Amino acid sequence: MLTDVYLCGKICLDDGKAFLPTSLGKIIRHLDGLITCKVLCFCGVFAIRAVIISGGAIADYDFIRSQLRDGDTVICADSGYDHAVKMGVKPQVLVGDFDSIGCLDDVPSDVVVRSHSPRKDFTDTEIAIEYAREQGFKRFLLVAVLGSRVDHSLTNVLLLKRFLEWDCDAVIVDEHNKIMVTGSVLCLDEPVGSLVSLVPLTDCEGVVTDGLEYPLDGARLLVGEGLGVSNVVMRAGASVSVGKGVLLVVVARD
Repeated sequence: MLTDVYLCGKICLDDGKAFLPTSLGKIIRHLDGLITCKVLCFCGVFAIRAVIISGGAIADYDFIRSQLRDGDTVICADSGYDHAVKMGVKPQVLVGDFDSIGCLDDVPSDVVVRSHSPRKDFTDTEIAIEYAREQGFKRFLLVAVLGSRVDHSLTNVLLLKRFLEWDCDAVIVDEHNKIMVTGSVLCLDEPVGSLVSLVPLTDCEGVVTDGLEYPLDGARLLVGEGLGVSNVVMRAGASVSVGKGVLLVVVARD
């Protein structure tokens, strides 16, 4: 029986066992079938986040800077370091093959630098993510991972599916989009009037929306179809759930 969620983020069970949930979906799965529960807090450990700054496009440095918060661990992928400098952000880690960074000589000595060969099987962004995962991070913010290179942009968006498989929470943010992924339940903490699109990465079944203008109730969303595009948040606490499949959730700002 689930009883309490303490400030440390640990959910304690009556039998003395405990687990650290990494997503709302996992909590709901544990709640399913239980008669009673008491949630005191859902914070603490969940605030620990790795921010990956890659070498894609940033048009508004002030906006991207506003997405960072105290306590974030900033990891730059190659020329993502140049973005960090322009935002006045000092990273903790810099990784990559360094084929596009401005100048390594300017990197402070206390920044961890991990150099990789240009002849590698992974992108610099993937290397930065893997470094963070090795350090135990389960929450991620990815910025400057979209841009003029469609190949890199698509690869980075599709990486969100991998985060789901790793049982990690991740979001991609730029000046016009917030991109998330779910295979269960996702709460939308977005203002009323926000545009929300549901884009299936796999064929999805049992898609249900709550608090959106155009409701879906057990819908089937197929890859390549636009049924879920351009919905609207109508009230606080809106949510999306999927019974089977993997769904991209895109909050768009024109």
